Amino acid sequence: MKNKLVVVFRTALVLLFLAAAGTAARAQEHPDSALEQLEGVVVTTSRLPAYLGESVRIVTVLDSVAISTIPASNINDLLKFAVGVDVRQRGPEGIQTDISLRGGTCEQIAVLLDGVSISDPQTGHNSVDFPVSVSEIERIEILEGPAARTYGTSALLGAINIVTKKATRNGVELRAEGGSFGLASLSVSASHAAARVRGTLSAGYTRSDGYTRNRAGGLNMDFRSVQACYRGGVELPGWSLGYLAGTSVRDFGSATFYSPKFDDQFEHTAKIYVALQGESRGALHFRPRLYWNHGEDRFELFRSRPDLYPFNFHRTDVLGLNLDAWVESVLGRTAFGAEIRNEGIVSTNLGEPLEREIPIRGRDASYRNGLNRTDISFFVEHNYSRDWFSFSGGASLARNTGNDEGFRLYPGADVSFRLFPKLKLYASYNSSLRMPSFTELYYSVGGYRADKNLRAEKMQSVEAGLKFLAPGVRIVGNVYYLDGRDMIDWIRETSIPDAPWQSVNHARIRSLGAEITARIEPDVLLGRAGFPLKSLSASYAHIGQDKQAEPGIQSYYSLEYLRNKIVLQADLKLFKKLSVELSWRWHDRVGSYELYQAGATTGEIHPYRPYSLLDGKVSWDEKKWSVWLEADNMLNVSYIDHGNIPQPGIWIKFGAAYRLFR
Repeated sequence: MKNKLVVVFRTALVLLFLAAAGTAARAQEHPDSALEQLEGVVVTTSRLPAYLGESVRIVTVLDSVAISTIPASNINDLLKFAVGVDVRQRGPEGIQTDISLRGGTCEQIAVLLDGVSISDPQTGHNSVDFPVSVSEIERIEILEGPAARTYGTSALLGAINIVTKKATRNGVELRAEGGSFGLASLSVSASHAAARVRGTLSAGYTRSDGYTRNRAGGLNMDFRSVQACYRGGVELPGWSLGYLAGTSVRDFGSATFYSPKFDDQFEHTAKIYVALQGESRGALHFRPRLYWNHGEDRFELFRSRPDLYPFNFHRTDVLGLNLDAWVESVLGRTAFGAEIRNEGIVSTNLGEPLEREIPIRGRDASYRNGLNRTDISFFVEHNYSRDWFSFSGGASLARNTGNDEGFRLYPGADVSFRLFPKLKLYASYNSSLRMPSFTELYYSVGGYRADKNLRAEKMQSVEAGLKFLAPGVRIVGNVYYLDGRDMIDWIRETSIPDAPWQSVNHARIRSLGAEITARIEPDVLLGRAGFPLKSLSASYAHIGQDKQAEPGIQSYYSLEYLRNKIVLQADLKLFKKLSVELSWRWHDRVGSYELYQAGATTGEIHPYRPYSLLDGKVSWDEKKWSVWLEADNMLNVSYIDHGNIPQPGIWIKFGAAYRLFR
């Protein structure tokens, strides 16, 4: 494994210096390219906002230009094209997706919307129910590796921050899309922008019949979803205020999502997000955030048949307060602050017995169990930067009332050196922890047996990387080492018929990985305006773990990771208004699953097989309107991301948008 990484990293170095040699002569001949403009985007890779080009950590940014060229109609599918992100899809069109970083699980990342955490303490399966659509996204920031001092203790292996567009003018946009398997989508957004007040109201509806049927011939992967969101801001003397209120409601057939024995499962989820944040101007920058996340989840093992098996009901509420501040001096910028986050759940089967049952509105059932815990953390960070050298260091001091470990310190430090005008070297050390989700602690039904005494996961990471940027060329490569303790997984003994899945703490898992991404803009590189190939990118990621499969033990998560991933993308402008985007991805996953047929096990253990997918999009763009044709899985490849859940073949979509601005 180490030899492979050495080869990958050496290749990255060769590419970097070849690119440097090939473009140095043109470095002063061309205006800023889209790649250089990207370096001017403000990102939040530390407690202090900074331009991407000045960031001390390597962060992946999908900006609005990149998003418009990716053949994806939902946020979850967008993330598939980031080479360091593992997107394991259950339901189609992002209805239920597990997103992870660097060989981890969907529980081990922090998910944020405009810098506000929307991570779900019940289960990571529900953390990516966004109240906005792709057309409302300005950019997506992906920070890989432990990030406790930046995003709190839930960022064990990194964070994904969805940044929405800010209204800059008055206008309305209508979008409609249809396609295979009864897909239909309609959305509208209206924005207003004045001297001091701005805001955007958006709403959307999507439905599909799904691409599979249950054994009785009925729909079992159909879905309907509704999104609505209002976000805006106001400028006051000495202050900027921002606010957001949104909801996401989903009803979907969950087929064999949670158990291959039953093929007619169903789930309803409803989310409400409310956030208020401000920032003062002056010598002391004070940035408070107050937010509330509310979630409801109803799971039906047998769709619409509570007489066969009782439905599971869960209700979560998260209330958080962040108090961040920073000051500038001749020694740099210093940030400090605190965060308190309360997480509570009432449920029919998760948590400890309640003193008094709570009736469930509109249902002949009651919440009988519940749990409440509070996370308290303090942080300090200092940044120092000069033309050739940048440093960021700090620590988070955290405690959670859900365990007895008391306050623990989680330090981190990042440093970068400018070796040449276009080449920078990065190095970092960071640490973090994560509390078990409520599901990992208490889900003990339907073939699962949880352990309420699970310990918090701990992670340390060291990383080094290079970034080369010149007109028309951007190459980033890194290697990293992860050391995780008390890692949580679900395992089962394959030698025992119908053995339950049990949540456990693995003793230790070490990972070694590498990533390299190269992107070129041929028209800038060759100095030929109007060249049909606007951009070409290639990315590769590799991970190896020292935790080996134990004889007779099947792992649900930690021994199932994306060992190799390749992403190739090309953006072509054939005519002034006609664009063609092509993307190819190859996945090689470690792990296996027990094969089921007609709801019964065959006794066979199948390894995950590598697969590749080709996606494409053709669009015609006018000032006021656009039309497009999109095809996912154009080669109709059969593949599986989760055991016993086949994914769709070719999926055709066509859509149109109309914009009216003044």
